[in-house]
Amino acid sequence: MGIAPGETVADIGAGSGYYAVRLSPRVGPRGRVLAEDVTPSYLAALETRVRPLGNVTVVRGEPHDPRLPPASVDAAILVHMYHEITQPFGLLHNLAAAMRPGGRVGIVDADAVPSRHGTPPALLRCELAAAGYRETGFRPLADGAYLAVFAAPAPDARPRPDTIRPCRDDATAR
Repeated sequence: MGIAPGETVADIGAGSGYYAVRLSPRVGPRGRVLAEDVTPSYLAALETRVRPLGNVTVVRGEPHDPRLPPASVDAAILVHMYHEITQPFGLLHNLAAAMRPGGRVGIVDADAVPSRHGTPPALLRCELAAAGYRETGFRPLADGAYLAVFAAPAPDARPRPDTIRPCRDDATAR
């Protein structure tokens, strides 16, 4: 994803902080990591884990809103959690508002139906396109996972939430 020193990166669904801790040295002392989650028990443990890191901030989000400052994020990662999002269009809409111009979103998930802890790539592409995101890269990973990278929509290109229609993916019938 080309994460560079000085950038602000949001780890959406940070959980235990595995990626937030690893992103901290990558963005360096002039960068920031926003470790976001919605689960209170994760947030308490995460706060303790990242306390020694001066460039990581824990953020309590909501299922439909990561609650990140407007136009503050250069890159966002969602690792093995997209399939857990209960309100994907709300989250994607609100995440777009937090992205800076040229912001990118990387999603790692398994190529499986949500009930098997994954998201079929066709469904992911449809949902992100419906929310105004543009795919810029796709790479298969080990064990049936993939990394999909999307450019966040500009503020004037974001569809209104009430105009977004749910996606249907025949791959979910597997």
